[in-house]
Amino acid sequence: MGRKGTERIPARWPDNVRYITQPQYHASVPAHIRSFIGTDSSRASHKSHAPQSFVSIQLITTPSHPAYGQRGLFATKKIPPRTLILDYIGEVHCDDRPDSDYDLSLYRTPDYVSVGVDAQRAGNEARFINDYRGVQAKPNALFQERRTDTGELRMSVWSGSEAIKKGDELLISYGKSWWKERRGQSACDAQ
Repeated sequence: MGRKGTERIPARWPDNVRYITQPQYHASVPAHIRSFIGTDSSRASHKSHAPQSFVSIQLITTPSHPAYGQRGLFATKKIPPRTLILDYIGEVHCDDRPDSDYDLSLYRTPDYVSVGVDAQRAGNEARFINDYRGVQAKPNALFQERRTDTGELRMSVWSGSEAIKKGDELLISYGKSWWKERRGQSACDAQ
């Protein structure tokens, strides 16, 4: 896997996933939805996807961690409360992706068209954020929609109401429905 332009591929990046710093748009996204999302190429920014480099990808080496042997996202410095950490970058799409564990909901139109961001085959560091369950008592980060300086709608990762310490893993809540779908159990059991 080579470099594209001046983009640097992060350490511990998997060979089977393309590293990207800007969203890609699948053919399933109609023009009127692209317009709402704000993908006008004349306004496109070529700035980094994150305001600062707050994170690094690390191998999970704790045997009791639910993602043992996989990767996680860790703070490289103290992250203040309610701070934008990075955008969740991947392929923006309007088709169904039931087999992807990296597909987030970005937007639902008034006529019930779902727009997602899938980082299974191409994405950025945010794809390595793990769920807090089985690791700590509560998440220290969250997903939140935002508009970039150029007006593009993004799903972003923010720190929660408390600072994240240097060296801590960034952990969010995938939601009970995510676990229900993967485990085939009731949402009440997916705590």
